[in-house]
Amino acid sequence: MSSLVSFFAGIFLGGAVAYLFSRRTSNIQRDSKTGDKIKERYKDVYFSASRQRLSLGPYVVALGGGTGLSTLLKGLKCFTRNITAVVTVTDEGGSSGRLRQEWGMLPPGDIRNCLLALAEDDSSLNRLLNFRFDRGELAGHSLGNLLLLAATEIAGDFRKGIEELNYMLAIRGQVLPVTTESVCLVGRTKNGARVEGELSITNYGSSLEEIWLEPKGVKPLPEVLNAISNADLIVLGPGSLFTSVIPNLLVEKVASAIVTSPAPVVYVCNLMTQPQETEGFTVLDHVRWIAKVLRGFPDFVVVNAMSLPEEISSKYTAAGSTPLLVTPEERERFKKIGIDLIEDKLYEISEEGAVRHNSVKLAECLIRIARSAREREIWKESIQFSGMSG
Repeated sequence: MSSLVSFFAGIFLGGAVAYLFSRRTSNIQRDSKTGDKIKERYKDVYFSASRQRLSLGPYVVALGGGTGLSTLLKGLKCFTRNITAVVTVTDEGGSSGRLRQEWGMLPPGDIRNCLLALAEDDSSLNRLLNFRFDRGELAGHSLGNLLLLAATEIAGDFRKGIEELNYMLAIRGQVLPVTTESVCLVGRTKNGARVEGELSITNYGSSLEEIWLEPKGVKPLPEVLNAISNADLIVLGPGSLFTSVIPNLLVEKVASAIVTSPAPVVYVCNLMTQPQETEGFTVLDHVRWIAKVLRGFPDFVVVNAMSLPEEISSKYTAAGSTPLLVTPEERERFKKIGIDLIEDKLYEISEEGAVRHNSVKLAECLIRIARSAREREIWKESIQFSGMSG
């Protein structure tokens, strides 16, 4: 298995480098569907202006994992290039879990999803790297995971392997693992039972009393701390509470950097509860867990405000999930705590009938918060300057 994966991934990496390099150096990409010659002629000018606009966008640090973070990134890249995605490394399932066990590498799945989410739009590239083998020794593995494995083997370091893909995919921003240390998610239930590993945490999330990482004293990447210190906005979620969002906050120096940062901290609540992991939780329950681990409440909480269609809601309810909507009592509680609650219709329904965040609408909401905070900061600086001048 190992030799086959290594051989295959090494060959593919060479081809991928050549293909992606040609994408980066191509000055004009023809629109075969519209054949719009005028648009084609001035495409370089258009993209240059677009890149310049995006380069002036706010600096956003988004922490999480799973599909929630990648969904958010797809929207954010429409407004800014200054994005740092900080990804948890506790995934144990599927292809990521197998590569972690067989090769000793950190789980690549969430990293891959975030890289693709921030890449320049290329549906064929997404289909290629998300392709999952269904037979033989490679069954269950995605091509993107194998590419990241090959990049890591060649670079000799997981962080450097990710950096290579950051460059190759010409992504808008950067993707970083929260740490390059091998860590395990551990929890204790209300009846005192110890549970280890992400899969077990998922099954016992609703009865957890405490959660932590082992080994203790995990060191974050310096680039993660640097990104947080320079951020205009820090976003937590959306994503699974105990297995995507909280693991990043369990790295002590990351939590400290977030709490001491002058940037607004926003928690984006999931659209639905998750069976077993957050079964029976309210929006406030989610926020209390964030505050417990972070040792401080977020400045903003963003929540969906619109009920789902009955036919969609009933399917989720039958599977053990319920919509997360804020109650009047919770609104009063958030007000007393001092949290700014932002409610809006934030969901969309896929062709398959799955409920997910509307990435662009969610990003618009977050960018407004960042710009408002920046305007207030500029106003404060101008007041201080005028006071000194007087």
